[in-house]
Amino acid sequence: MGTPGAELIDGLPSVTDYDFFVWKGIEPDMHPYGACFHDLSNTKSTGVIEWLRASGVNTVVCGGLATDYCVKNTVLQLVDAGFEVLLYLPGCRGIASDTCESALKEMGDKGVTLVQSKEELISIVSN
Repeated sequence: MGTPGAELIDGLPSVTDYDFFVWKGIEPDMHPYGACFHDLSNTKSTGVIEWLRASGVNTVVCGGLATDYCVKNTVLQLVDAGFEVLLYLPGCRGIASDTCESALKEMGDKGVTLVQSKEELISIVSN
């Protein structure tokens, strides 16, 4: 917090304008590799799963950095919690091609829909 890189990028709404916001990577004794839990054993909830359920959400569209680590962990946490997950590939970037390929296979094997384009995403969510 308070260091370059911790702020939201220009053009995004303020933190207080979101319905739910998860701070990650700022707790020195907790891992930053998934949006749903603060710990590697997936026991210390960030509240996102509970908030999604309370809001009646069944399907989550995911993207972000890095496909092969944080995004993968978040997606798998959501799948394990019973959500349908759409991974929007144009909104993802990874660390290395081999680990990205492995992560995409693992997510696909768990039933995640790998979305290739904006048009495909619109088609899926419109049905």
